[in-house]
Amino acid sequence: MDLKSVYTPHEIEKEIYEFWLREDLFHAKVDKSRKPYTIVMPPPNVTGSLHLGHAFDSTIQDIMIRFKKMKGFETLWLPGVDHAGIATQLMVERELMKNGLTKDKLGREEFLKKVWEWKEKYGDRIVNQQKRLGIAADWKRHRFTMDKSYQRSVLEAFVKLYNDGKIYRGEYMINWCPKCHTALSDLEVEYKEEKTKLYYIRYPFEDGDGGIVVATTRPETMLGDTAVAVNPEDERYKDYVGRVVILPLVGRKIPIIADEKVDIEFGTGAVKITPAHDPNDFEMGERHNLPKINIFTLDATINENGGKFKGLTREEARKKIVEELKEKGYLVKVEDYVHSIGIHDRCKTAIEPMISKQWFIKMKPLAEEGLKVVREGKVKIIPERWVKVYEDWLTNIKDWCISRQIWWGHRIPIYYCKECGEVTASIEEIDKCPKCGGEVERDPDVLDTWFSSGLWPFATLGWPEKTKDLEYFYPTSLLVTGYDILFFWVARMIMFGMYFMKEEPFKHVYLHGLIRDEKGKKMSKTLGNVIDPLELLDKYGADATRYTFALLSTVGGQDINFSEGRVKFARNFMNKIWNAGRFVINTLKDFDPESVSSPKFRREDIWILTRLSKISERANELIENYEFGEISNSLYEFFWHEFCDWYIEISKLRTDSTAKWVLFTVFSNSLKLLHPFIPFITEKLFKLLPVKEKSIMLSSYPEPDDFIRDEDIEDEFNEFMEITRSIRNLKSILNIPVRKKEKVFIKFSSKKLEYWKRYIEHLSSSEIVSEEIGGLRRISDAVLGNEIYLYLNKDFPIEESIRKLKKSIEKLEKEIENLTSRLSNPNFRDKAPRNVVEESELKLKEDANTLKLLKKHLKELEG
Repeated sequence: MDLKSVYTPHEIEKEIYEFWLREDLFHAKVDKSRKPYTIVMPPPNVTGSLHLGHAFDSTIQDIMIRFKKMKGFETLWLPGVDHAGIATQLMVERELMKNGLTKDKLGREEFLKKVWEWKEKYGDRIVNQQKRLGIAADWKRHRFTMDKSYQRSVLEAFVKLYNDGKIYRGEYMINWCPKCHTALSDLEVEYKEEKTKLYYIRYPFEDGDGGIVVATTRPETMLGDTAVAVNPEDERYKDYVGRVVILPLVGRKIPIIADEKVDIEFGTGAVKITPAHDPNDFEMGERHNLPKINIFTLDATINENGGKFKGLTREEARKKIVEELKEKGYLVKVEDYVHSIGIHDRCKTAIEPMISKQWFIKMKPLAEEGLKVVREGKVKIIPERWVKVYEDWLTNIKDWCISRQIWWGHRIPIYYCKECGEVTASIEEIDKCPKCGGEVERDPDVLDTWFSSGLWPFATLGWPEKTKDLEYFYPTSLLVTGYDILFFWVARMIMFGMYFMKEEPFKHVYLHGLIRDEKGKKMSKTLGNVIDPLELLDKYGADATRYTFALLSTVGGQDINFSEGRVKFARNFMNKIWNAGRFVINTLKDFDPESVSSPKFRREDIWILTRLSKISERANELIENYEFGEISNSLYEFFWHEFCDWYIEISKLRTDSTAKWVLFTVFSNSLKLLHPFIPFITEKLFKLLPVKEKSIMLSSYPEPDDFIRDEDIEDEFNEFMEITRSIRNLKSILNIPVRKKEKVFIKFSSKKLEYWKRYIEHLSSSEIVSEEIGGLRRISDAVLGNEIYLYLNKDFPIEESIRKLKKSIEKLEKEIENLTSRLSNPNFRDKAPRNVVEESELKLKEDANTLKLLKKHLKELEG
């Protein structure tokens, strides 16, 4: 079958994906005769649309699933989406506002109906976008964190933790979002630097004899001050401790206390203490038994405890309070200041620390198991540098606030008796108190989304039921995700896996870097540097997009600088594969590989099969070690620069069955090696070869022992390539057209190299003569002991070539002079990145060698 001359990915991708689905090739079965290999997909938000991060993450997982499937494993890649509590509620609320509605107007039940309607309408959007990448996920097992069975898992988990004494309710300092009206965990708070002011305020002593000056960035919170604190080691204030000051504008008497947590270097060394609105002040308040005065409503406006400032926003209150402090002589000075403020990672509103009654999990006992399993190597984190970060976080972990004051999500299964006050945790809904029979009321809060997603590796497989899937596919094999959710999600899954399953949730965690623009900047709509992966798929196809991700992947997990130009490079590689496929498939018309029982190999056959063996060995090793970038590059080099540039070109001079057998073997196995990275084009071309398997997915991944190996022949071929390249270079230096044949004489270092004469002639467009030619100018080269002479015809424009050569030498000398000057500059060597210095040194060395060669050729031309 002739393939179209131009590769058009969109014409084959839909056809191929439908074929995979039709043949049920993604569906995993419980098969005790085979070893399972399981990945649970990090569930994207149901609100989401495919972005580069998703596409990159999915590509890495798909590579591993396809690779392991070809290695004989029973592979399960379990997909799903997360209900994304806060994000989804925000999105639906915005839609309601367009119609003049709010969730409060609708009420809880009606609002949740609207959310489910939204989910049914838009929830599959990201799933369909994922499919365009060609991912081999088991869509029959697709899960949603609000599925009925998943909801059951969440209830079971909460009730078990509660009954085990690991969940409690208490009043603590929490992060409050005034816009979303919910508590947030520390991990849901982002910090950004902000230019602000540092205000110096004098708090007068009760007895009227002077006062103490405090420094603060938030004068509005002084309405809730209950103390002023200094460091006990601060000699300036030793006599101040124990004295009482009057809180300006409020008139409240508050003490001066000593606490070692006060930073002597900050401001004046004296700070105001607001236990109800600052985490550090809260802890200080606990130590010194200070009262806690809340001055904010849930909207972060001043409440009745703020007196005449009641009803003002934080910004309005700050302005009014500063004006009044200045007017009454309490404001000493104001300085410019830069500090970090916490904002909600979803809505970007500045959070307000508040004391609130919330539900918490005691994390220390869970963290101990989470630490142990990583330290014992049962969970391997890659790259290893993240292990210490993981350990530090779990060692210093705080209790986790898991309650959220929103409506969309898993409602906390706690019931309060209106009669006797009994608190009951129940998996089943109850309407009567199990103790007194009185009416009960359910807690209105829902669980933090990360609570439910923390159960993902086993809840998706049927837990708490002892399903066959859970028994066979758990623990899972690999988790692939960005390093930015190591604590949000990965650590919590490990802790929950050990707590509920008594076994690690996955063996390996591969943490990849984040995708940035080509200049290394974070992608954002504000900066206008966002690249839409769907546009890349439309423009270049899935395979080129995927191969770009693979090429950019590093085992070190560094962030990735992405540009469209890189996809163009990968697209060119797809075109090369397609064109090679057209040649091979047309060459193999009516050819049956099994008809060649004993191939009569020539040296070039042995060379390419040796290279195939080595690239197979390298691919197996590097993929197992998650070194996708390195193997992608190696496969590119092998296919394009060894198989296509050399073997295919040589094979064009042959018509024997062995050459066809080798073409078939190398090309079909090259497709197999590349398949996990570029599934569509490899499947399409593989199906057009004389193969038995109905899909490349069902073929075996090439192993190094599948092919013959002869390193002596490999060395000989390398020598042949160097001779050929030398002739090409000599022609290039003299601007001789590539296809123009020139006479060449070669003094081979070994007689066995004479075998390659006709191939040298073919690949360098030259005519090899048997003896030297007198009377003609020539230029020469020496390669690995082989002397090469390129003869110039009498009509060759010698003078013109001499002029161009001199110009090239002059240009190169200037470049060498500049490089030498740069490298001799101590500032450059000290300040430039090490790799830049090393590249400059290498360039200088290469230029010096080239200059030496050009001068030699100039001398030869000048005679």
